[in-house]
Amino acid sequence: MTYRTVLALALVSLSAGAYASSPCLEKQQDIQREIHYAEKHHNQSRIDGLNKALREVKAKCNDGQLRAEHQKKIDRQKDEIAERRRELDEAKAKGDADKISKREHKLNEAQEELKALESRDY
Repeated sequence: MTYRTVLALALVSLSAGAYASSPCLEKQQDIQREIHYAEKHHNQSRIDGLNKALREVKAKCNDGQLRAEHQKKIDRQKDEIAERRRELDEAKAKGDADKISKREHKLNEAQEELKALESRDY
């Protein structure tokens, strides 16, 4: 590990509490973590793209807007779950065991994705 990586990881560890209080700062932390990973794997193209994304987040990120966008994602996911339930009900009404199995699987995936979204602080 390079000195820079060790220092960055130490700073991230020490400041983790501060990042959790702001979605924009948390997003910056996530991007910085990805930059360190890309540096470790010598992926310059990825590093360049992530550095650009980091500059944009630092310049334009707004906590309120980020929270609102996240809530929209949650709402869309809930709509998808409702659609998956309708599809499952239709498959059950037809009695098609193969479609029932597939629809149950898709519903479970959608529910897991919702759980992941809801587990975020923002």
